[in-house]
Amino acid sequence: MGSNVFMTFAWYGHLRYTDRALWLVILASWGIAFFEYCLQVPANRIGYLVYNPAQLKALQEIITLLVFSAFSVLYLGSALRWNHAVGFALLVAAAYFLFRD
Repeated sequence: MGSNVFMTFAWYGHLRYTDRALWLVILASWGIAFFEYCLQVPANRIGYLVYNPAQLKALQEIITLLVFSAFSVLYLGSALRWNHAVGFALLVAAAYFLFRD
């Protein structure tokens, strides 16, 4: 989950600072993303001992959506609507089928 927080800020955190130079936010994003990779790469190696690649990806997407939803509301001030909830529920349903043996 920690890696998703870093990556969300790397990709979307600059949206609050549109007055900053693009090269600066790109550089800052790369710096933040480095720490995401430091968490995500080992986590994937550990997860691969238990889950197959499709299951790892499904877990990552669900965690990403949860983190991004909180980020979007709390940091960017966006509202979540009913259609977002439906979309998230469909992704959870997809994960359910990916984890069935």
